[in-house]
Amino acid sequence: MPKNLRQKVAPALINKALAAIALVASCGTAAAQTAYPYKPVKLVVGFAAGGPTDVVARAFADHASRALGQPFVVDNKPGANTILAAQAVAGAPADGYTLLFGATNHTMIPGLYSGRVKFDAVKSFRPLCTVATSPTVLVVGPALPARSLADYMARARKEPGRLSAGTAGVGSSGHFATEMFARANSLQLNHVPYKGAAPVVTDLVGGQLDSSFATLGSVLPQIKIGKLTALAVASPKRSSLLPDVATFAEAGGGNYSADAWYGLLAPAGLDETIAQQLERVARDFVQSPAATDKLRGLGLDADATCGAAFASQVGREVATYTQIARDLDLKAD
Repeated sequence: MPKNLRQKVAPALINKALAAIALVASCGTAAAQTAYPYKPVKLVVGFAAGGPTDVVARAFADHASRALGQPFVVDNKPGANTILAAQAVAGAPADGYTLLFGATNHTMIPGLYSGRVKFDAVKSFRPLCTVATSPTVLVVGPALPARSLADYMARARKEPGRLSAGTAGVGSSGHFATEMFARANSLQLNHVPYKGAAPVVTDLVGGQLDSSFATLGSVLPQIKIGKLTALAVASPKRSSLLPDVATFAEAGGGNYSADAWYGLLAPAGLDETIAQQLERVARDFVQSPAATDKLRGLGLDADATCGAAFASQVGREVATYTQIARDLDLKAD
């Protein structure tokens, strides 16, 4: 090849080689950016910092950050009974970078706020996994000397509407649990709504209130020291935190379950691969000894119900709570 031709060809080959290298590098960068997650993930919580949902969310976020190599940042959006948080996630891109860490009250929103929210509690979300459950437990204080569920039910039938059952408020999870139990067993209880769970416990211990269908975490300390008596646990199986307390089914209360769950939901339309990746992280979290210990300290059981099973559960709960709210004409402010 003539020298002058070589001088013309060589730069062209070099330029092509450099272009090829640049293309490979850019493809590598694009691949790295599309591998989930390549940036921080926002975990939206509809409660203020420090509450049970927030504490569980932060424990999960810490685990997910280490498992996936990107920060999972908790974003507290309290207000309007978690509607603000759910609305923010429902309207976010379905790319896995904005997730909702919610709880059972998510499935109560349609019944309590019928026609007043801008999202569908079922269709606007893809339920991924629960990570913890807090069973509802029927507890009695010193004002009611019932020592078994059978005794409690016999007293309720003998004097319809006399036994008081306190809850954290109208439309709360405890209110729905109380109504579900009463309906399942054809009982009439005297529902007494409070402003929060703490005053319920105070009046139970003080003898001003007969009973309460409460989340286990809110009453476990008083049960442990004998100030409250647990009659039955509203779960399909006994709680590891109260292994000696029967389920409602075992104690003759029918097929009644009212677990409160804490779990992860994404905007509808999330890519299947990302969904499976997040579900795997949630399962690993539930199986880790550190998470189990953390949850037990909060009065919660580690539990991973994922994918289609979780979605089915959400759908059933929405239907049940919406019907109860309609029957009782419950409407949240």
